[in-house]
Amino acid sequence: MTPISVVIITKNEAASIASCIMAAKLISDDIVVVDNDSIDDTARIAIAHGCRVYHEFWDGYGANKNKGIGYARHDWILSLDADEVADESLVRSLRDLNLDNAETVYNIPFITYFGKKPIRFGSWGRDHHIRLFNRKLVRWTEPPVHEKLMLPPTAHVKSLKGHLHHYSVKDSAECQNKNLYYACLSAENYLLNGKKAGWVKLHLSPLFHFVKNYIVFLGFLDGREGWEVARMISRHTRMKYRLLRDMSRSGYSQIPVVKDKLVVEYSTSS
Repeated sequence: MTPISVVIITKNEAASIASCIMAAKLISDDIVVVDNDSIDDTARIAIAHGCRVYHEFWDGYGANKNKGIGYARHDWILSLDADEVADESLVRSLRDLNLDNAETVYNIPFITYFGKKPIRFGSWGRDHHIRLFNRKLVRWTEPPVHEKLMLPPTAHVKSLKGHLHHYSVKDSAECQNKNLYYACLSAENYLLNGKKAGWVKLHLSPLFHFVKNYIVFLGFLDGREGWEVARMISRHTRMKYRLLRDMSRSGYSQIPVVKDKLVVEYSTSS
């Protein structure tokens, strides 16, 4: 089997993690789960499927992913969220790889779902991420949200065939909850980096993102779900800049209420 370790961070993912793990077992003989105080059966399910489970305090997405990288047996890391499932084509691509160059990183296309419907258009329909890399040269950044991979200047990006199927949200209610959560984290991150919420960001950016996703990127072709996704992205943009404005005026330096939460990241345009 290809010498790849799969690293998954979790909190209360009992409904989805089994599907993620079953696909991952076709790729790797080493699956690491970093769990953040799940109160459901997430850890039990992962252990029953042969994963190594580590219970860690929540220090942020990038930080906990880096903890998982440290526990891995192999240097090549496939980083997954618990609601992401590799399809057969991606499994074949990963099993056929010749991992002889640590400077190569691998980009994977996504199919993201709203409920049971795959979203083909808008920014979600263009979603792809580098998820396979060698830990000797690559690590995650550790901001409160929207962590990124730190790549060496010599990194060479290759794209893989197949998809990760991302079961992002079940319904509009979950969209709203995630919107608030990520808006809080984004506002905190912006504040810590000295960004400001000017008039353009507060009033024009939400409209711009809606038009871009729903019209320019043809989100309307996804029907009602395309409308919901475009509206969610617009609301997220408006909410994070309003929170940033309010935090700046009040002199806040962080939002501790969100520090112990964990939900799976969905794609938004920053």
